[in-house]
Amino acid sequence: MRCDLIIRDATVFDGTGKTRYKADVGVTGDRIVAIGDLSASSGDREVLASGKALAPGFIDAHTHDDRAVLCGTECMLCKMSQGVTTVVVGNCGISLSPVRMKSRPVPPLDLLGDESWFAFDSFGAYAERLRKDPSPVNTYALIGHMSLRVEAMNGDTQRAATDKEAEQMRNRLADALAEGASGFSTGLYYPPNGMAPTQEVIAVAEALRAAGGIYVTHMRDEANDIMLSIEETLKIGRDTGSPVVISHHKCAMPENFGRSVETLPAIDRASLRQKVDFDVYPYPAGSTVLMPFRLRPDVKVQLTWSVPHPEMAGKMLSDIARGWNTSEREAAERLLPAGAIYFQMDEDDVQSIMAHRLSMIGSDGLPHDSYPHPRLWGTFPRVLGHYARDLGLFSLETAVRKMTGHTAEVFGMVDRGVIREGAYADLVLFDPATVKDASTYDAPTKVSEGIVETWVNGRSAYVYGQGATAERAGRLVTRNR
Repeated sequence: MRCDLIIRDATVFDGTGKTRYKADVGVTGDRIVAIGDLSASSGDREVLASGKALAPGFIDAHTHDDRAVLCGTECMLCKMSQGVTTVVVGNCGISLSPVRMKSRPVPPLDLLGDESWFAFDSFGAYAERLRKDPSPVNTYALIGHMSLRVEAMNGDTQRAATDKEAEQMRNRLADALAEGASGFSTGLYYPPNGMAPTQEVIAVAEALRAAGGIYVTHMRDEANDIMLSIEETLKIGRDTGSPVVISHHKCAMPENFGRSVETLPAIDRASLRQKVDFDVYPYPAGSTVLMPFRLRPDVKVQLTWSVPHPEMAGKMLSDIARGWNTSEREAAERLLPAGAIYFQMDEDDVQSIMAHRLSMIGSDGLPHDSYPHPRLWGTFPRVLGHYARDLGLFSLETAVRKMTGHTAEVFGMVDRGVIREGAYADLVLFDPATVKDASTYDAPTKVSEGIVETWVNGRSAYVYGQGATAERAGRLVTRNR
C-alpha cells in the first residue's frame, strides 16, 4: 500500500482514553487509512516519530475565533501551534452572524471587532465565506443569542423580548441551523442578554429541537448564585430537548472559592437525567470586556486592550489609576471600550473542575486583544505539560481525551477527535517529555514548546520552528453530519 503520509513508530493516544500504544499511522487524502505495522507500505512523505506522541488534533471547545478563522494562517497560529485543528466559535451569546451592524457593536459583541466585521446577514453567507476562503483549521459554529437579540430588538435590549421578537430570533436561529450552524449559545451574564428571562431563552432555543442542535451557555451567574444558574441551564436543556454545555465552568470571586464541591456533584446528578457537559480553561483568571460596574477591590485586573488608550494594554488597572491619580472605577470608565483579565478564581477549584469526568478543554482565548490572556497561546500544552505530566492531575491519556474524543462526542463531530481507520486525519505530533506552555501574563503570545507538527484534514498546517504553512485545509464541521 502507498499512502500520502506515513507517521512511523509513534506512541498513539487515540482520543478515547484507552492506553497508549506504538504504531505507524497511514494517511491518504483527508483520512486515516491504516494503523499498525506499515513496514511493507510506503508514503510520499514519511515522518519518524520515535519517542513522540501522536494524538487526534485538539478541539478547542470554547473560542471567540469567529473572525479569526476568516483572517488567514497567521491569525490562527495561536491555535495551530498548540496542536488545535478544530475550533468551536459563537460562544457566550456572541457570533459574527447572522446580523449586520451599522455602528460599533455593544460590549461584549465588540470582542469580535467593529461593525465592519458584522457583515453577514445569514449564517449561510458566513459559511460561504469559509468555503470560498478556507480557514487553516476546522470551524464548528454556534449562533449567539446576543447577536440575535440586538437585531430583533433594534438594540433596545434592557428588557424582556416580546413574543414577536422572540419568534423572530427563533426563526433566525432555525434558518442558521438549516444552513450549517450546530447550536445556540447564550451569555446571560452580560448586559445585552441579562434582561432575558428564562422563558425567552427557551422560546428562542426551541429551534434546536427539530435540528438536533446543542445549547451552550455562559451562565447568568458564576458567583453567589451559581447553583441557581446551573438549575436554569438544566431547565432550558430539558424544556427544549437539547444537550447542554456549561461554558468555562468556574466558581468566581473569593467568597465562592471551594464551591466546586457543590457544583460538580449537582452537575453529576443532573447528568443521570439529561445530557450535560462543561468546558474549562487551565488558569485561575478569566478575560472579557472591561466592566467598571463589576470591579472589586479584592480582584486584580489587567488591561488587555483599550480603544482610547491602546498604550495601556498589559498594565494593571491599579497602576493605571495610580498614574492618573484617580480611582480604578474612574480609570476604567476612561479606558472604555476596553478588555481585561480578572484574577477571580481559586486554583484548587480549577483543578477539581478540570479533573472531572465531564470536563472538556476550551481556551476561551480572545484573538483580537492586543495583550491577550496567555490562554490564547498556551491552553492545550499547559494541560499536557503542567497538569498531566508535572502535577499528575490525570493521565496523559485522559488529558488527550478531554481535548479530542470527549469533545467530539459532546458536539457531535463525526469521525473527528479519534485516531482510527476512516477518521479524518486531524493530527498532532508532540513530545510528551517537553511539551509545555510558554505564554505568561507578562509575555502572552509566546509559542508553546514540544508541539512538533499539526495536520488538518491530512495536510500539514504547522511545523515547530517554521510556523504556519500555507495550507488552508479547514472545513465547516456540522453537528452529527
